[in-house]
Amino acid sequence: MKALAVLVLLFLGLGVLLDRIAVGVAEDQVAVQLAAQGGLAGRPEVDVRGFPFLTQAAGGRYEEVHIALTAEQLRQPEGTRADVTLRGVHLPLAAVLSGEVAELPVERIDGTATLSYDLLSRELGGDTTLAREGAGLRITRTVELLGHTMPLTAIGTVAVDGDELVIDVDHAAGAGVDVPRVLVGRVTDLLDLRYPVELPFGLRLTGVVPAARGVDVRVAADDAVLRAE
Repeated sequence: MKALAVLVLLFLGLGVLLDRIAVGVAEDQVAVQLAAQGGLAGRPEVDVRGFPFLTQAAGGRYEEVHIALTAEQLRQPEGTRADVTLRGVHLPLAAVLSGEVAELPVERIDGTATLSYDLLSRELGGDTTLAREGAGLRITRTVELLGHTMPLTAIGTVAVDGDELVIDVDHAAGAGVDVPRVLVGRVTDLLDLRYPVELPFGLRLTGVVPAARGVDVRVAADDAVLRAE
């Protein structure tokens, strides 16, 4: 009886080991495909979650797949990153074995993309710098007003408008002095920003919040279909 128990434990251990090996192989394959199809500079981190993996593979439905992309992989300034979670991924085992995956139905996609302050500063141009200021943003930039060069500091809000990230300045000061009301409109034009966020697979912007290294943009989609280009 004791020998039988040892054998059962051994087979269970081998089953878990094989399951983890299969997960590793699948994650590597997904990373390679994402890097190739997305034009990424390197393979993203892919984590197929849920246990056991082999049961999910046999059923053709994966509970959760997490994908992490760095600034380097996205070819964007440091601080930019994306974390996406696919929930309820439908992928028949036959399609995996044949290597012919034309589309990937996903029940739910949730993600957060961090648009670095360097990236957004570059969009505003000049010597602009951005940083978190409470629930908003602090914007600094040297501008020319009435023939004079003036360093400006502005406080702005960040919000979502459709598929755009919007930075709206509501207060500005130059060299410690409030900008005259007559010039507020001109300053606002220089420091406001509408940044279009291109989203594939039916993803929609659901919210934004200033973070330590950039603006976190939250995205989501229901019943999405990822198709190979």
